[in-house]
Amino acid sequence: MDDTPETPAADDRPDVLLTGLLFYDLVLTGLGKPPTPGEEVWTAGMGCGPGGIANLAVAAARFGLRTSLATVFGDDYYGAYCREVIAGQEGVDLTLSRVAENWPTPVTVALAHGDDRALVTHGQEPPYTQDELMAAPPAARTALVHLEAEPREWIAKAAASGTRVYADVGWDPTQRWSSDLLDQLALCHAFLPNEAEAMAYTRTDDAVAALGTLTELVPVAVVTRGGAGAVAVDQETGEYAEVPALPVDVLDATGAGDVFGASFVAASLGGWPLEERLRFAVLAAGLSVRHHGGGLAAPGWYGVDRWWRSVTDPELRRAYGFLTDRLPADPGRPVRYAPVTPPAHRP
Repeated sequence: MDDTPETPAADDRPDVLLTGLLFYDLVLTGLGKPPTPGEEVWTAGMGCGPGGIANLAVAAARFGLRTSLATVFGDDYYGAYCREVIAGQEGVDLTLSRVAENWPTPVTVALAHGDDRALVTHGQEPPYTQDELMAAPPAARTALVHLEAEPREWIAKAAASGTRVYADVGWDPTQRWSSDLLDQLALCHAFLPNEAEAMAYTRTDDAVAALGTLTELVPVAVVTRGGAGAVAVDQETGEYAEVPALPVDVLDATGAGDVFGASFVAASLGGWPLEERLRFAVLAAGLSVRHHGGGLAAPGWYGVDRWWRSVTDPELRRAYGFLTDRLPADPGRPVRYAPVTPPAHRP
């Protein structure tokens, strides 16, 4: 279904509305083996940048979407650096965000090994909740949200104002996988869990069965399958799609799911057929795992355009031939990937 407004020039709503916890991410890659207590392991690669909710915001902004982010930054160096990257470099609107005094920006160290990674995080609960940041959420074309066991009031307000809610969900550390969480899908237009989460919450044994259950709860259901690609159903259009993953060498999988979600929303706002939306999201996520970090690894139009120009494989040319009509004439400037270390602070 085409979400494009009838009068785009007069529509100044954000394309994407976001809120959530921000992290400063330090990603270490090239580990020969996972570290063990008492051992020092040298890595071959490193990158840093804003993470957490910033992954979705940056990935969306790199596809030219007007992106509004409500989050909390610490009044420390990490917070100042993340603000500069998100707003100054990537053009995300931070009007709804706040800087908290004497609150340290959460820091995550990601140890990438093989096709996965382990995370070690230091942080505290922010002094402002999502509902405080979004006390009066502005009308937006879409909102990208992360469902939690405790429902957030702002999501219901956003849905009531006509904002289309695209949701994902995280790993349940209690492993109870309460089906009560799925009640929140009544507010959502789309739900994009990964395979393990989808099966756990629906009490099913495979991705397709989980998808079948989810289609009864939400108009658009997507189940991501990592190296096996993704499957989806759009009840509004009657479409079903299943696509394979992009064959790539994985450097760092941090934030790949966020890049997938932001890319799927970008294609949905363009009114693309379901299979194109799904292939585009799989492509963007696949391109992102070749670089450090989450949002700063997102390819944006520039990265997708460069990839398409380089493709010679006949099968990929056929599968992604729709990009010929979808890519903008001007894909924009080259994206900036995660630096090894942040630049020196300038007063």
